[in-house]
Amino acid sequence: MNLYPIESGNFKLDGGAMFGVVPKSLWQRSNPSDNNNMIDIAARCLLIEDGNRLILIDTGMGNKQSNKFFGYYYLWGDNSIDKSLDKYGFHRNDITDVFMTHLHFDHCGGSIQWNKDKTGYEPAFKNANFWSNADHWKWATEPNRREKASFLKENILPMQESGHLKFINLPEGDTLKKSALGFDVFFANGHTDKQMVPMIRYKDKTICFMADLLPTAGHLPIPFVMGYDTRPLLTLDEKEKFLNLAADHNFYLFLEHDAHNQIITVKHTEKGVRLHETFTCEDIFN
Repeated sequence: MNLYPIESGNFKLDGGAMFGVVPKSLWQRSNPSDNNNMIDIAARCLLIEDGNRLILIDTGMGNKQSNKFFGYYYLWGDNSIDKSLDKYGFHRNDITDVFMTHLHFDHCGGSIQWNKDKTGYEPAFKNANFWSNADHWKWATEPNRREKASFLKENILPMQESGHLKFINLPEGDTLKKSALGFDVFFANGHTDKQMVPMIRYKDKTICFMADLLPTAGHLPIPFVMGYDTRPLLTLDEKEKFLNLAADHNFYLFLEHDAHNQIITVKHTEKGVRLHETFTCEDIFN
């Protein structure tokens, strides 16, 4: 097995929204903001090369939305999925599976693209299956009013229309499930219903793709919960459970949205689980 970080692009989000009720005087220590209160955000995906499979976890925003839409998110840098794939000798047509932690636009928008004449949409990875789970799919395609702006039908419905949509079966009475793709999945419901956090055994390590359960290293304190979460009290419990496991078992936490920290480990302290070490992907994957 080989792992590769795929940088799909960087953007900015409002720091207050990213930290909910936490005062700026606290969160700006780890995530400094600009004059507009915006903080740096990454859309760091993960490519797994495992035998005949080439699995891409999440796909970023993509590029099919309007300039007005992207104007809200202050895109910066020149990263893209195609540039990142090419760096490691791959093409998007090589991808066999696209695993989506959840269907918010900044996690799945790159899965679907305009067709050639811009009259409709098509899969951006024409040879891949797209993986979600049935409960989250229903949640996303029948969205609540709070999340409706994040679940864009043009990102989601074409996956099903392509005939390449597949579901991970949900666990019965537990939050952990072995997936058909060879890695474990931790299910979390605080951010959105049935978000999936992949846990990949790589050599002697467990690499956890944290998605929006832990957006950045600055979100390690349990009360530091995003304003975007639909069930923040549940996020508190899920974060505490997962971070305690991570500290107990020395998990390596791959941070999708942290523009400045790629992988971290955590440890137990008197104040709870806190940052232990930081690594680049190159440190861990090479």
